[in-house]
Amino acid sequence: MPHSDDLLWDAVSGLSRFAALLTMAELGVADHLAHGPVTTEELAERCGADSHALRRVLRELAGMGLIREAGADGHDLTERGAALRSDAPDSIRSSIRMLGEEGFWYAMGNLPTTVRTGRSAFAAQYGHLYEHLAARPETSRLFDDYMRARAVTFTDGLAKRYDFSRAGTMVDIAGGKGHILATVLQANPGMRGVLFDLEHVAESAREWLGGEGLADRCDVVAGDFFAEVPAGGDVYLLASVLHNWGDDDAVRILRNVRRAMAPTGRVLLLEVVLPDDEAPHLGKDLDMRMLAIFDGAVERSRQEYAVLLDQAGLKLADVVELGAGASLIEAVPS
Repeated sequence: MPHSDDLLWDAVSGLSRFAALLTMAELGVADHLAHGPVTTEELAERCGADSHALRRVLRELAGMGLIREAGADGHDLTERGAALRSDAPDSIRSSIRMLGEEGFWYAMGNLPTTVRTGRSAFAAQYGHLYEHLAARPETSRLFDDYMRARAVTFTDGLAKRYDFSRAGTMVDIAGGKGHILATVLQANPGMRGVLFDLEHVAESAREWLGGEGLADRCDVVAGDFFAEVPAGGDVYLLASVLHNWGDDDAVRILRNVRRAMAPTGRVLLLEVVLPDDEAPHLGKDLDMRMLAIFDGAVERSRQEYAVLLDQAGLKLADVVELGAGASLIEAVPS
């Protein structure tokens, strides 16, 4: 087991490695190296960068196994580094750029202020995340790409591991463009879907779902889940929704879902469920981000989700691990 000091210094060094990774993503280094080795001077010209500064970042990236030396002052892309190409399947370039976005960077750097005051320093500076995104179309696009990349593993797990055979209609609450809903519908040809989100999101969702060939099987409804949600669904999916809200708001959302669903309906929560022990866990890392960016947002344990569901007239029925740190929580009417 590593010495405790090694773990601490690894965390400190991680900031430098992420900064180099962010530079690689922002400058499109992987795209410029996609077709073979390039010298530092030529790469700097392609990236619009200072060659001396770029050479130092390339040295760090080589140490991370993302690029390798190729001849005299040449650099080539490794298989690991190819994941940052814009055209790579499941590219993580947009995700890295989103995590290094001005507001996100500010949020994590000011976590001590958030902890001192109990209020998100990000929210005080930039407003609510979704207002921040709505005012910045490019950032909003990066955020959508980040959420899609993050959801790939557990989206496939949901479609493959949950039995939708009894469901005629699934309502995806705050479903974004509809990536998860589309995956489920494509895996279950007899189902229909309803995507429910804010108006500015719903507009792009209609276009995207139409491009997936699902326009005739999926309705897109705009609205506010604090007011009401579409009625008549057999399954209501809330994927990475409740962790954005404090307990009181989360219960309000769940109560609206409970009122809308049929007596035999089911609620599915796709969330990261915190373990009850002190072992390292992805959810604990994500919880720092939630703390930094939102007022009231929090990752929760199984028992904490059970309490929220109970307050909304629902009962936790099962928890299924989907991989990538995510879990599927199934709830039914109490």
